[in-house]
Amino acid sequence: MKTIQKIGWWLLALMFVTACTTTKITSSWKAANVQPKHYSKILVLGLIKDSDRSLQEKMEAHLVDDLKSKGYNAVGSLQEFGPKAFSNVTEAEALARLKQSNIDAVVTIVLLDKQKERNYVPGRMYYSPYVMYYNRFWPYYGTLNYRIYEPGYYVTDTRYFWESNVYEVSTQSLLYSVQTKSFDPANSESLGHEYGRLIIKAIIDNAVLVL
Repeated sequence: MKTIQKIGWWLLALMFVTACTTTKITSSWKAANVQPKHYSKILVLGLIKDSDRSLQEKMEAHLVDDLKSKGYNAVGSLQEFGPKAFSNVTEAEALARLKQSNIDAVVTIVLLDKQKERNYVPGRMYYSPYVMYYNRFWPYYGTLNYRIYEPGYYVTDTRYFWESNVYEVSTQSLLYSVQTKSFDPANSESLGHEYGRLIIKAIIDNAVLVL
């Protein structure tokens, strides 16, 4: 019995964690013959429109912190170069800036799309055995009447579609690419935290970076 109870609690905990996870990988790609490598300095570069500047800051900061927790020297593009560092520059100028800062790898965070969906949540009328009210008419009537006529409401859910790529600066080659979907995160802080951990784990699990 105790064993069954332990399994039950474990399954409940697993379901809770899964339910709280809003970001999931939808697809990924890895270049052939990629060998895990430890880069000396990694730039985390967010490509998110200006109106979402605070979101870019959070996304970059969390991914930088997650790289640092794995022993990497990492910096965010806003921190290292400012918001307009790579605007109106040539490819040669951009690469020169990266090399001057001793950056030998880049991890991008691109917001591919952001969609809002308005969904109707119906009222609370559903089957439930109100046994305690069945033997008395009026309490039963009052309870069910309230549930039948309780109005529904609309909620707006937000979906974020992301792509992160890992590039080696010396060869300018794409090593790894991963696409994810984030469903209605609580806030930009939790979104950045969850996304950073997921992406770094995926990069390491796919043997692109040395742990």
